[in-house]
Amino acid sequence: MNIFDFITQEEIEELSEDPNLAFSTFVGHASRRLSQRTAELDSVNDQEAYHQLEEARHGFMNVVVAAAKKYEIDPFASMEVPTHQQFDFNAHRDFKSDLDHYMTQLLLDNVIRERSNSVSLVPKAKDRVRAHIHGLRTCIDSADLNDAKKAVLLKKLAEFEAELDKRRLSLLAVTRIALEVLALPGGVWATGEMVNKLTINVLEIVAEAKAAEDETRQLAPTAPPMQLSAPRRQVTAWRDADDLDDDIPF
Repeated sequence: MNIFDFITQEEIEELSEDPNLAFSTFVGHASRRLSQRTAELDSVNDQEAYHQLEEARHGFMNVVVAAAKKYEIDPFASMEVPTHQQFDFNAHRDFKSDLDHYMTQLLLDNVIRERSNSVSLVPKAKDRVRAHIHGLRTCIDSADLNDAKKAVLLKKLAEFEAELDKRRLSLLAVTRIALEVLALPGGVWATGEMVNKLTINVLEIVAEAKAAEDETRQLAPTAPPMQLSAPRRQVTAWRDADDLDDDIPF
């Protein structure tokens, strides 16, 4: 199996710019595809199916280690993928165990970081933000901008409004839309003062909610996850190819 058997081009393009988030999402896609392939082959009890399963497991390790090297995720970035002759079920099992151990730490750390970089808004606060978004949409419609620029701004405003439907609102999303609006020259607006007021009101609502949230709970430290120790066995220590026949269950 090659990389596109584990993740689609569209999924690759949607990966986060954050290395930890991108790696965890990549592994999630690859793991699901490996599970699907394993389920297909488990129902076939012959030697060809067995070798296809080993190929899928080897391909999984290959693409995950490659992704780890790209995102500099240790200890997997420093791993060398064994050859097909050196690879067997035990190699896959040990690698998967180490990967699951690391992913547990990484996913929990991602949750902590996501909380520190986002805020939960009560329904009343969301309604206030939506009211200001409606006002900004009206200002954009009447602004001295070409249709293409208006369409871009309205699209970004709609994307920001969609963020309000999520459990937590990303602070980055708030900052991004504020910069998009405030960066435009004052002369393009029919009512520039109104645009500034609406944008600042949105920032103030979010800032107040974040301050209140931080006061009611103590955020956990956002240190990076602890690195795993080296794999239990070196990749060169897998059994010789002559011994692999012992693993074939028929």
